[in-house]
Amino acid sequence: MGQKINPLGFRLGTTQSHHSLWFTQPKNYSEGLREDQKIQDCIKNYVQKNMKLSSGVEGIARIEIQKRIDLIQVIIYMGFPKLLIEGKSRGIEELQINVQKRFNAINRKLNIAITRIANPYGHPSILAEFIAGQLKNRVSFRKAIKKAIELTEQADTKGIQVQIAGRIDGKEIARVEWIREGRVPLQTIQAQINYCSYTVRTIYGALGIKIWIFTDE
Repeated sequence: MGQKINPLGFRLGTTQSHHSLWFTQPKNYSEGLREDQKIQDCIKNYVQKNMKLSSGVEGIARIEIQKRIDLIQVIIYMGFPKLLIEGKSRGIEELQINVQKRFNAINRKLNIAITRIANPYGHPSILAEFIAGQLKNRVSFRKAIKKAIELTEQADTKGIQVQIAGRIDGKEIARVEWIREGRVPLQTIQAQINYCSYTVRTIYGALGIKIWIFTDE
């Protein structure tokens, strides 16, 4: 009963492609994976420190990493890239130096590019950050979810499901609450579904947010 699978891994090779593209020997695989994680964490921390929106959204939809022998190409898909570009003209260069420092790629060049995405609130990770910001400010969870659903409707999506688990609204007993709007066909492999799980730390404890967005078939 109820075996759940990550919707992105389930669709790999049909409607979904990998976020990291590189090739290595099996014995070096774990190192490459750790390297990817380091790059992503470093970028997220930098954006968090320097470029946060008033609504508490960092605006990173996803980070793609492509590695060659002498080059690491990082593409950041952002909903609000003017943050990085306007705030500091040297924003990208500074970020590049920062990441390079954190990770000692001696004979490899690091290249960071920023791509703007058309409908930021059609992406689950940006939406999850928005909900997390609302929950931290003690907005009731139903209000936060309804507002998020309104934002996705503007982004022209076909369906969304939001689930929050934990001590919701500071209640003693943890519970799971979810709301679905439109259709979210999780078992249809041809359906293009974006998914994200996000942890938000509130004063009552950690809450888990999961978002499924059905964009297209």
